[in-house]
Parts: sequence; structure tokens; C-alpha cells
Amino acid sequence: MLDLGLKGKAALVTGASSGIGRQTALRLAGEGVRVALVARRSDELRAAAAEIHAAGGEALALAADVVLPAEAEGCMREAVAAFGRLDILVNAAGLLQGGDIESTTLEAWDRTMDLNLRSVFVMMQLAVPYLVETRGCVVNVSSVNGLRSFPNVLAYCVSKAGVDQLTRCSALELAAHGVRVNAINPGVTRTNLHRSGGMDEEAYARFLEHSRTTHPLGRIGEPDEAADLILFLASERAAWITGTTVSLDGGRGQTCAR
Repeated sequence: MLDLGLKGKAALVTGASSGIGRQTALRLAGEGVRVALVARRSDELRAAAAEIHAAGGEALALAADVVLPAEAEGCMREAVAAFGRLDILVNAAGLLQGGDIESTTLEAWDRTMDLNLRSVFVMMQLAVPYLVETRGCVVNVSSVNGLRSFPNVLAYCVSKAGVDQLTRCSALELAAHGVRVNAINPGVTRTNLHRSGGMDEEAYARFLEHSRTTHPLGRIGEPDEAADLILFLASERAAWITGTTVSLDGGRGQTCAR
């Protein structure tokens, strides 16, 4: 088994109650990382933390809305107080709502930007002093939508493009401190993202079936595949990688819209 050199480190993962965030938190704990799980849905959050505890890991469930600066600061403070350090920040919380340039409301625009981009900036800014001490790293969960344009998801595309540029700029600024910043750009992945954005089960099933044709490898992604890449980027194996936005999209970013 490949040793990622993560044992004994401390991480904070947002969006940890489901999808990529949850799977990443579980995988980090499995590597011996002490994990602070942050999300709004407290029941799902506690269930994920309980799963880590049952496997002998160490986890802290922190119900918080990272869009609110006071709550973001509170969960960062609690995590560092509990673990005494912070080595890894994973920003996985996200929101997708449909809408084009004509139909996207200002409220929907602001809500998307607040969670997908502003909260990432806030969490990174809060984490920097601790990551400088540990020469730690940040892994942001972006999207193929940050690299390519798609219709009817205007705010989401713009927010993820912002995450990619935030990743690159902050990587340059923090490199002198030994702090690495990278992002992953998944294609369609089996999570609650689309359903949380208002897609019903029938429409979601049709969307997943159609997505088999829009991804050249003929299938959608799974949360554990994203978690694998996040763990690698957070590990000592990636010690010379920073400022990257890594596609994990079954080739989706290489195609034209269809």
C-alpha cells in the first residue's frame, strides 16, 4: 500500500456531510488524519463522524454555515483548538442552481457566489496562519465548469472559474511559506449537488443517463475517485505540486457542448 505520509496530521473539510466532502473526510481519517467535518446538515454530519469513530479514527463534527463569517471563524477556531494544528484544508461545500444570463436572479447569483467562491476565500484566509506553521496545503473542489463554458448554469460556471483563479493566485502568494494550494475539477459526479439544486429524481436519472454520452469514457464519476485525487494532492507525494487545477472528468473538458 502506498504511504501518503498523512498519519498524525489534522484536516478541516467543508461540505463533509455528503458527496465528495464526506468521502474525503472518511478517507483522510482512514489514513490516520484527525478530521474536523464542517457542514450545515447536522444529522448527516454526526453520522459521518460516527462512522469515523467506529473505525477507530478521530473526528470532530462542526455544524456551521461557512457562508457566515462568524460561523466559519468559529469552526476554524474549534478545529485548531481540538487538534492543536491544521495541516490540510479541503473546501468541498458547493451549490449548483440552473439559470442563464436572462433568468438567473440576483438572489441566486449571490447565493451561488457566497457558497462556491466567497466561503472558499474566507476559509482559506482563516486557515493561512495555521498552514504557514505546518507548511500545509489547501485542496479546493472546483469543477469542469470552471474550465469550460456550459449553458444554463451561468452562476455556477463563473463561481468555479473564480475558485480556479483563487487557487492559482494564492498558490503563488503562499509558495514562499511552503504552503501549497491546488484544486480538482470533476465532471459529473454521483453526489447530491444537482438534487439539492432542485432537480427531482426523475430528471436526475435522465441527466445521469445523458451524462454517459457527454463524458468520453462513457460514465460519470464517483465520490471516492475525487477523494483519491484530493488525498494525493494533500500528501507528501505531491510536495512539488502547487497552483494546479486537475481535471477529473472522464474527458468531458475535451469535448464540445452537446
